[in-house]
Amino acid sequence: MKKYLWAIIAAALLLLAGILRFGAGIHYPAYTLGAVAACLVIWHFRSNLTVLVLILVNAALFLRFALRGYNWWAYALLFVAALLLLHRFLPTLWWRTLLVLVCVGLAYFCYVESFIIKNARTDETPQRDYLIVLGAAVYKDQPSLTLVRRLEGALDYMQTYPESVAILSGGMGPGETVTEAQAMYDWMLAQGVDPGRLIMEPKATSTEENLAFSFSMIRQRGDEPDGHVAIVSSAYHLYRAKQLAALQGVNDAAGVAAPWGYFFVMLNYFIREAFGVTHLWVFGR
Repeated sequence: MKKYLWAIIAAALLLLAGILRFGAGIHYPAYTLGAVAACLVIWHFRSNLTVLVLILVNAALFLRFALRGYNWWAYALLFVAALLLLHRFLPTLWWRTLLVLVCVGLAYFCYVESFIIKNARTDETPQRDYLIVLGAAVYKDQPSLTLVRRLEGALDYMQTYPESVAILSGGMGPGETVTEAQAMYDWMLAQGVDPGRLIMEPKATSTEENLAFSFSMIRQRGDEPDGHVAIVSSAYHLYRAKQLAALQGVNDAAGVAAPWGYFFVMLNYFIREAFGVTHLWVFGR
């Protein structure tokens, strides 16, 4: 019995974590229990490379295909599994060269994240005439959790600055039966927002287009966007959004951070955003 005690404990922790996460909707204690169980399994198989790699790969597949919002955690686990295999089979010189490259890559990743994290908050003086709400996924006609968080940030902003006008920007993507702009408009109306303060921009399919089309609508109204717009988005997305605005000549755009969602899901998107910022720096879009 003692020989398999670790397995019984790990299975019990995973079962309890599953009940908390999917049965009761309690997230953080579930994640903690799951992490403890994973550490217990990894520790037990630390000297068995094959089993350890299989555990990491299966965990990655579970995060990638069974859960929503954990893709980049899955990719990180696959990366670790690949490093373990390469460490075992590569010649020493090649492995050391690879290790140097990995360290350089991690240093660059931390450098990019410093810009993302620094801007992942609402600016100190965000009051502007226009608030651009960047779209996110819609499931059929219902806003995703990410979009709801952005709308909550927009609603709080509009209540704080009652003279502001919101531009709800987002077109229709795969699996959506209405445009993101329409889903946001309906959500705002349900919260009692005056429809006269809402403008829909229903064509954009990227952040670049969100901003370009919204700026065009502001100019059509006879106003200049530079110095007169705030952008509400997820905290991790604000740096790139403001950089894209600057590339379109709007250098003074305030950032408004939406409320955070689930912690580990947000970290997933902070990881992903580093690649989005790199693409922006390299290609300018």
